[in-house]
Amino acid sequence: MLGKKRIAVIGFGTMGRTLAGGLVRAKAVSPSRLVVTGRSRRPSDGGRPLPGVVYLADNANAARGADVVVLCLKPRDVVAAAADLAAKGALDHRPLVVSIAAAVGTAALEAVLPAGTPVVRAMPNTPCLIGKGMTVLAAGRRATARHLGLARELFATVGRVLELDEKHMDTVTGLSASGPAFIFLVIEALADGGVMRGLPRQVATELVAQMTLGAAEMVLRTGKHPAALKDDVTTPAGCTIAGILVMEDGRIRSVLARGVETAARVAAELAR
Repeated sequence: MLGKKRIAVIGFGTMGRTLAGGLVRAKAVSPSRLVVTGRSRRPSDGGRPLPGVVYLADNANAARGADVVVLCLKPRDVVAAAADLAAKGALDHRPLVVSIAAAVGTAALEAVLPAGTPVVRAMPNTPCLIGKGMTVLAAGRRATARHLGLARELFATVGRVLELDEKHMDTVTGLSASGPAFIFLVIEALADGGVMRGLPRQVATELVAQMTLGAAEMVLRTGKHPAALKDDVTTPAGCTIAGILVMEDGRIRSVLARGVETAARVAAELAR
């Protein structure tokens, strides 16, 4: 569905660059049909130029005539930017508006957009930078299955995509969007254990990172519960169960779960 659409990416920060780069690399749209706005006048993805992509300094000019307008803006800025686009008549043609801003509900955007404008809320995460991201979509009141399909195609260029009811989006933010930082902390801590046992830091980090990648892929591919996969590794009186019991003594489960709970609660307040 995206092939013949005109797409405007408003805000060319990290996620705006990532999404534009993903669309170009996947050949989901012709670069000439992709318009970006931002502070830089040289559109690039990770330092690599995006040839053919149109750069405009003015958000309204970028949104006019676009079939899909993606608001890659901070929570505190997105509603004002949407209202400004509406005030300038840039959205009078009722394009699909997609927002990646945490904590800002579709209703808040619908309230400032022209009546009937379809809105989809998206929550991607930083692994989108390498095409291994996770994005969750939630439809606003005017968004149809076709609109969700367009949004899914957009974010499928940078990783996996799921659709959920909007009531779950703050939790998604705390788990999926904040989650990479939690995993990086776990990777660092496990590597510290290897270093303490004499491994060079670089070797320990590589071992842990590849182990984490493989373990995550096993969960996705097998569909088995993580507890079942854990039991496959945990032999009676073995070294794995000994290590697990030490981690359980440190309340690792509740600490990680409470971390997600707290991040989700704070995420809900970001737009205030």
